[in-house]
Amino acid sequence: MKSFTNDEGARVIVNMVNVIQDNKEYLSDIDGKIGDGDHGINMNKGFTLAREELNNNPGNLSHGLETLSKVLSLKIGGSMGPLYGFFFKAMGRSIAEKESIKADDLREMLDAGLGAVQKTSNAQVGDKTLMDVLIPSVEAYKKSLNDGNSFHAALDDLKAAAIQGKDSTENMVSQIGRSSRLGERSKGVIDPGAASCCLILCSMAETVQELLQESSGKRNPN
Repeated sequence: MKSFTNDEGARVIVNMVNVIQDNKEYLSDIDGKIGDGDHGINMNKGFTLAREELNNNPGNLSHGLETLSKVLSLKIGGSMGPLYGFFFKAMGRSIAEKESIKADDLREMLDAGLGAVQKTSNAQVGDKTLMDVLIPSVEAYKKSLNDGNSFHAALDDLKAAAIQGKDSTENMVSQIGRSSRLGERSKGVIDPGAASCCLILCSMAETVQELLQESSGKRNPN
């Protein structure tokens, strides 16, 4: 079965940081329409600080996820820092003892992350939050594996569900958080938490696909 090593997975964190930095203005722009306008600023701050810490204390994927968790929980404001902190911490701990990451390991990692967020937030699909991305993405990945699809194909299904979930929030009325005070006026804007969650999950999936392809090439040199 295809896999990548925990050490190789450190690239997942590097690419996550890059995608948040590249989209900081977009995230703040959409947040400004229904919130404080600081989601991109806060996420960029947290991910950039995490990269600085990892530059000084590098490690594998598990270490990177737990470093992200610590920095986001302690260094950025609002509700999203702790939520993402719990998410990354649970994922990192789920693979802490694994040298290689297979499809089922990633399933356990995603389940752990989702479960940690669900213990903190009561949000469900349809409430216009990051859960509109996270829940369908995890479910799509798991269903794809259960249907007998490959690791790579299951990651494609995860990405498709993340994008669809993010886009679905545009026409929703916010039910939770500060934006819920806007009522119908919250329609017409993609939820910023859903947008950042989509970026994170898609970046993770794409990087894992790259690692799987590289690993396959090493095993089958021409």
